[in-house]
Amino acid sequence: MDTPPDCFAAGRTRIPHESRCRPWLAVLVLCGLWLSGCAPETPPSQPPVRTGAEVLARTGFEALAGQRVGVIANHTARVDTAHLVDRLAAAPDVRVGAIFAPEHGVRGTAGAGEPVQGGRDPRTGAPVYSLYDDTRRPTSDELAGLDALVFDVQSVGARFYTYSTTMGLAMQAAAEAGLSFVVLDRPNPLGGTYTGGFVLESAHTSFVGRYPLPMAHGLTVGELARYIQQRELLPGVAALDLSVVAMTGWTRDMQWPETGRAWVPPSPNLPTWETALLYPGLCLFEGVRVSEGRGTEHPFLQIGAPWPPAAAQRVVDTLRTRALPGVTVDTVAFTPRSMPQAAPSPRFEGERLYGVEVAVTDRRAVAPVRVGIHMLHAFYHRAHARGDTTFVSRPAHLTRLAGTDRLLEQLRAGAHPDSIVADWRAETAAFREQRTPALLY
Repeated sequence: MDTPPDCFAAGRTRIPHESRCRPWLAVLVLCGLWLSGCAPETPPSQPPVRTGAEVLARTGFEALAGQRVGVIANHTARVDTAHLVDRLAAAPDVRVGAIFAPEHGVRGTAGAGEPVQGGRDPRTGAPVYSLYDDTRRPTSDELAGLDALVFDVQSVGARFYTYSTTMGLAMQAAAEAGLSFVVLDRPNPLGGTYTGGFVLESAHTSFVGRYPLPMAHGLTVGELARYIQQRELLPGVAALDLSVVAMTGWTRDMQWPETGRAWVPPSPNLPTWETALLYPGLCLFEGVRVSEGRGTEHPFLQIGAPWPPAAAQRVVDTLRTRALPGVTVDTVAFTPRSMPQAAPSPRFEGERLYGVEVAVTDRRAVAPVRVGIHMLHAFYHRAHARGDTTFVSRPAHLTRLAGTDRLLEQLRAGAHPDSIVADWRAETAAFREQRTPALLY
């Protein structure tokens, strides 16, 4: 029988605090300075990383002179303190002919999972076309009259982040239309050395997983574009006129805190860099009957279920017996609520949930996908012990996220989480060799 642990019996609630451990024709490389902020862990002598958009801007957008461009961007496409679209529209030799909106919209006003509407950009007057509704790639009519497509979106290095799929489909559309495609590169927040998780199997391709990548791939968006083209992961992309405006100052071993850049949430449920760090592993919980923290201030840092407090304590006790470097776990109680942009209707809205909070103690030691597998395994087997036969509530989605049906099979067979991790090592190692020609840094 589950008995109440002291922390819950005393009515205390453990909530993670934000103070915890915040801890881009050819390749063109220039040098310079980013003006808008710094991160605490950057050595004072090290200039901040300059993005591809900022590198291009300091040339007066020379590479785009005389062209009518379409821009694929969201609210992360900042050039110093201005939006890329606004800077391009103000450039004397560049014409913004169209804007294409990925998930969350051009200026970040669309909520999580909400369809993005087209229309007119209120600041530039350029037509806006949605890439996150019934149409997931630019149409030939929308591309008519353009010379190039420019892509500038901050990703998080996770295979199932929809911006990656959007970029590849736009590359394919540009190739078909005979347009050049320019990627303005940005850092991989997790760095460029860590890879982890199953490589996507072709039978499980979807909008949240289009390419045979591990769950965490260690590529920048520019490198990913090169990989998609070099490996011909979509029909027609081999013929694409692709260029990447490279960053300056970024190296593969850099995680976000070392870039000197302020964190701009690429989506509403990744409010902090620590959230993005753990996201490639903890996103798996979207396929099971728990709350992944949506509807709280700490999504993907706390996982809870409508279980008794003692059940949560037993999950924590199990995880504390595991070697999970770089993180600590503790019990947590929380109540998801409606948050209009981030989580309008979160799972278990208004219910008191008990579960696990994760805190990053050593960001360099964290293997986020391994952490997610261990946590999922602990929750799965606690649910099984409690007779909860509905825990895997979205098996098809769990399989899409994992990129394989092996994960669910292994959970059901009682495989140890470290054996699950070992199962992907060979395919991940092969991917690391395959990606080498695409690397820029």
